Amino acid sequence: QVQLVESGGGLVQAGGSLRLSCAASEHTFSYYHRGWFRQAPGKEREFVAAISWSGSTTYYADSVKGRFTISRDNANNTVYLEMVSLKPEDTAVYYCAASRSWRRGAMGATQYDYWGQGTQVTVSS
Repeated sequence: QVQLVESGGGLVQAGGSLRLSCAASEHTFSYYHRGWFRQAPGKEREFVAAISWSGSTTYYADSVKGRFTISRDNANNTVYLEMVSLKPEDTAVYYCAASRSWRRGAMGATQYDYWGQGTQVTVSS
């Protein structure tokens, strides 16, 4: 069964850093575009960052630009989200996702075919 498994979430103080990882169960995911989304309590799931299958193209939500960095290691089927200068408003469950094709852009959740179970990130003030 195809799986995406996130890890690295936790509790951190404002201004702190975390690194999320998303490991894929199959090597074929090396050819998938990958993304990170997040969902805070009472809010809709929102786009955070995305990276093309080759790693040559990245996208970021305005709210995280300059603070978050997405990267990937295709040899290990893993995508990372490095988060620095964290703010309380970054508190959410973070989900990784995989897309065969960004037919209508990288930022829409409907463009992604597989999802992880999520990892909680809590930023205290």
